[in-house]
Amino acid sequence: MSILTIIIAVAVAVALWVIFAYNSLVSLVNRTKEAWADIDVQLKRRYDLIPNLVEAVKGYASHESGVFEKVTEARAKALSAQGPGAKGQAENMLTDALKSVFAVAEAYPQLRAVESFTSLQTELSDTENKIQAARRFYNGNVRDLNIKIETFPSNLIAGMFNFVKQEFFQLEAGSAEKEPVKVSF
Repeated sequence: MSILTIIIAVAVAVALWVIFAYNSLVSLVNRTKEAWADIDVQLKRRYDLIPNLVEAVKGYASHESGVFEKVTEARAKALSAQGPGAKGQAENMLTDALKSVFAVAEAYPQLRAVESFTSLQTELSDTENKIQAARRFYNGNVRDLNIKIETFPSNLIAGMFNFVKQEFFQLEAGSAEKEPVKVSF
């Protein structure tokens, strides 16, 4: 009878471990989805600010239509991008396009003095900071999930229940955001 008790105890321990491992993987997947939703919220806020910013600059620099078309096109691509990889590429293009708008705005001191423009610029800067924070939170959750999926023995449960590694939301290698900032006096 003691052998049967040992076998039952081992079976219960294994079953409890499988349940615990499965539940922790589900928890990590849900946290990753939540973190991606946070990124989407901040990106939507950014997309909503961009048309207002473009319109404010357009009034002063209407002859710079190429810059505004580039921003509009980049915004449309960013809105339609799906998944972290495609979103990351689209966001890099949009960031580069926005830099062009701010470069145009620099040529118009009277525009920089307009309260609505400075307010939009401040709000966009705040949104960029929130996007970075959301990106770090998402990537941290993806890292934790991917580690759990790849390490033994939880990789056995991940394989049995078809958990898949998630993609990081990262900047492209040649992105302007990774290049050193040039300062001139």
